[in-house]
Amino acid sequence: MQVEIAGPVGKLIGELEEPQGAPQGTAIVCHPHPLHGGSLRNTIVVRVARALRELGFVTLRFNFRGVEGSAGKHDGAQEVEDAAAAAAVLTGRHPELPLWVAGYSFGSRIVAELALRDETVERVLLIAFPCALYDPGFLARLRQPGLILLAGADGFGTAADLRRGLPVLPAHLELVEIPAADHFFRGKTPLVEEAVHRYAAAALELR
Repeated sequence: MQVEIAGPVGKLIGELEEPQGAPQGTAIVCHPHPLHGGSLRNTIVVRVARALRELGFVTLRFNFRGVEGSAGKHDGAQEVEDAAAAAAVLTGRHPELPLWVAGYSFGSRIVAELALRDETVERVLLIAFPCALYDPGFLARLRQPGLILLAGADGFGTAADLRRGLPVLPAHLELVEIPAADHFFRGKTPLVEEAVHRYAAAALELR
């Protein structure tokens, strides 16, 4: 169902979806760069949310400020406050459930920054983190376990780029690379959904 989130610069448009059966957790899923067509309708974002929902997560996809009905304009950094507002919606509705944060491309950088400051975040899912554009060194400070899912032919960052910027990957961060995939995972989007589903299922078994 469509929801309106009270964002820091006005309302944000979101899509809240419940799983079948008793919920096991909650997750926000953040979209790629707003100035390059990113929105909550992005295929990768939809697939990641679906993979989590199949495992019992309540998911919230939303548009960052300035995107398709959300108030404000693109900032590039303050979108972390938008993500925090979306996360607050989920924790407000389901305070008893663990919160995960997921993001694709630009969205992955935003949720990583959110996780650094928000101790209520249990796990992070970083899809196509643009480690060739942004220094990934700060990921070493993430206390939460998580998945870093990269594309093997991504000009914005591959596993090799990540290792250059982060030579020692923390043991609680799992790195997976989809060979020959570009930044948009053209022709390989089902593999993204499968990887997220596999990681999340294994994480739930550890509880």
